[in-house]
Amino acid sequence: MLSKNYPDVASAVADMRDYAKLIDNALSVGLGAGDPNQSAMVSEISRRCSRSTSTGLHRRGYQPRAARAERDGGQRPVSPTGTPGMVKISTGPLSSGAADGIVPLETAIALLKDMGGSSIKYFPMGGLKHRAEFEAVAKACAAHDFWLEPTGGIDLENYSEILKIALDAGVSKIIPHIYSSIIDKASGNTRPADVRQLLEMTKQLVK
Repeated sequence: MLSKNYPDVASAVADMRDYAKLIDNALSVGLGAGDPNQSAMVSEISRRCSRSTSTGLHRRGYQPRAARAERDGGQRPVSPTGTPGMVKISTGPLSSGAADGIVPLETAIALLKDMGGSSIKYFPMGGLKHRAEFEAVAKACAAHDFWLEPTGGIDLENYSEILKIALDAGVSKIIPHIYSSIIDKASGNTRPADVRQLLEMTKQLVK
């Protein structure tokens, strides 16, 4: 569920609680288009929803802890830089407007662990546009026992390859984020047939 789709915290919490009841609290609260300015809203929604997973939080790494996300998972976004092994960590509300913070993957993972994070949200990937960089991220996550959430431009055409890269690297938990590519533009609803196809693709690779 994307916080950016709601005018305020109260309406988001009311709606998300209804969804959570129907799906056994398997709820993930995200920013919306990777907008770092939604971080505070995501934190407050997660706090009120209690068991939901906070996504897209970076500099506010302490906030998922307050929302008990250390138990249910909290990820942090880092971005491609054009150089395998290096990532951009200046993706927060303030840092995204400052000079680029580009650091080695190992440093980024250590920093995220310091902040209570359990995974990297690698965004925006642009599908396989940054393949070599994504492969490096997957290997680093595997080496440091960190989860990986590939995000951006993932569709039915490239999903299997992206998942396979992470699996082959040995990542312990992979959480692909698939958004607009499986949403019907006319209705705004997710296409169930696409979800079923993604599930079958996953089953073929995860045995």
